[in-house]
Amino acid sequence: MDKIPSFTVNHIDLLRGVYVSRKDQVGTDDAPQILTTFDIRMTLPNREPVINTAEIHAIEHLGATFLRNSDTYKDQVIYFGPMGCRTGFYLIMKGDLSPKEIIPLLVSMFQFIADFTGDIPGATARDCGNFRDMNLPMARLIAKLFLENTLIGIDDSQMIYPE
Repeated sequence: MDKIPSFTVNHIDLLRGVYVSRKDQVGTDDAPQILTTFDIRMTLPNREPVINTAEIHAIEHLGATFLRNSDTYKDQVIYFGPMGCRTGFYLIMKGDLSPKEIIPLLVSMFQFIADFTGDIPGATARDCGNFRDMNLPMARLIAKLFLENTLIGIDDSQMIYPE
């Protein structure tokens, strides 16, 4: 069986950053569209602790809410959710996009998460299948650290997969 592309990424040398995981063409031949999947890598794989489920769940709810309410980008957002390895998130957007094009969006989103107070959207028994498993204080800290240590001042080495 062939490896899927995400299993061919060099995780040993992978840095925190924002990468294009893949680009897929969807739609008809008459109206093709590109979907870009971004790898938002928040921890160093196999070198730093993974993000705990309560924090990653809170970031997912806040990030998805922010993205789907963005006046500029909401119509391009297809999906935002955690990686199974819990080292970051996948963001799928309509369009043939590059990491540099979405860095301002991610800076705004992670700032929103870092500053968020109040009830997490969708964190009720009616709206979520595991609403008690959320940790807002840690989600805020993780968002702040990713913002300050990665997104602000990000360079090409954090936007191009290592060989």
